[in-house]
Amino acid sequence: MPPVPIRPNVYWIGVNDRTTDLFEGLWPITQEGVSYNTYLIDDEKKAIVDLVKAIKTDEFFGQIEQIIDLSELDYVILNHMEPDHTGVARTIRRLAPEAKFLCSKRAQDMLSAFYGITENVQVVNDGDSVDLGAHTLRFYSTPMVHWPETMMTYEVEDQILFSCDAFGGYGALRGALFDDQCTDKAWYEREALRYYVNIVALFSRPVLRAIAKLADLPISTIAPSHGLIWRDNPLRIVELYQKWAEYATGPGEVGVTLVYGSMYGNTEGMMNAVAQGISDEDVPVSIFDAAHAHASYILPAMWTQRGVMVGAPTYEGSLFPPVEQLLEMASHKKISNKLVARFGSYGWSGGAQRRFNQLVEEMGWSALEEFEFAGGATQADLEHGKAFGAAFARAVRSAGS
Repeated sequence: MPPVPIRPNVYWIGVNDRTTDLFEGLWPITQEGVSYNTYLIDDEKKAIVDLVKAIKTDEFFGQIEQIIDLSELDYVILNHMEPDHTGVARTIRRLAPEAKFLCSKRAQDMLSAFYGITENVQVVNDGDSVDLGAHTLRFYSTPMVHWPETMMTYEVEDQILFSCDAFGGYGALRGALFDDQCTDKAWYEREALRYYVNIVALFSRPVLRAIAKLADLPISTIAPSHGLIWRDNPLRIVELYQKWAEYATGPGEVGVTLVYGSMYGNTEGMMNAVAQGISDEDVPVSIFDAAHAHASYILPAMWTQRGVMVGAPTYEGSLFPPVEQLLEMASHKKISNKLVARFGSYGWSGGAQRRFNQLVEEMGWSALEEFEFAGGATQADLEHGKAFGAAFARAVRSAGS
């Protein structure tokens, strides 16, 4: 995509990435892609807000050169030091040696550690401003959203908030850059939720603090580092982030995330009966096979829904590994305040429930009854499983009310 004007003399100069398979080396984006949004302000003083990943160096500098010569660059604002935002820092230092890097004190230390850049770096503090001419940039410290050095940059005259990772999402831009031009906004909102839970959810309290801090700031446009730019209804993405952040301490929506694993189909067969029981109670259910669905797609459902039903057989005296690994990731992400139950098959002995109980206790989830059966389920077992699911759905509906 060529540079796109956001406001007079304020441009998007970002790039799309449709070749990276794992964001942060962990979260799948093969199908979705991601954008690295970077912004250029062409004023008496010329400034770039955030950079891009190193794999997009040529494309990025080509974007800049369509507007200014790099030798004219005065400032590079680094809101966040993660390498998908700073990967071309050394290159831009060589091509624009007079440009000054503006960043927080913690980012200054990281800039040295990541790239060996120590000269011509200026620390900006919370509330500091830089005058570019017709445009003024003000800096707001937002630590732990989602690294300790993070800040946001606010363009005062046009009321643009360059929010970096906050209010961002997965998904390469499909030609449309702005929320009012997008024909599939719901898809980007789903990818923003997946991004939030994968990347930011552990830091939900700092997210809420940042939202409260910026609450009185007049904002016409939210320009994050990933995903859509929000100009038609900029508070929409703020409201979504606030709702998602509040799930860290709240019960979540009425709904059940049914996560299962099955070696030979016995637990899977019971899963269908349990799911039927849940659905019969008119409670939404999201179903995932932990051996085939990546955690990045399962965690958002677990984050937002108050009930988690686990179907997992005993494997070598313990919990079926793909399910165990998912629950360990949920624990790492501090997914809390969940009502949970488990069912599963076993061969010659049990053992899965013991490990399941350990994980649930560590996470502080409220566990209801379990249901285990030997080998393949009988018709009576399936009927019991259906009733088991229905009872759990009723408990989920009443939880938190």
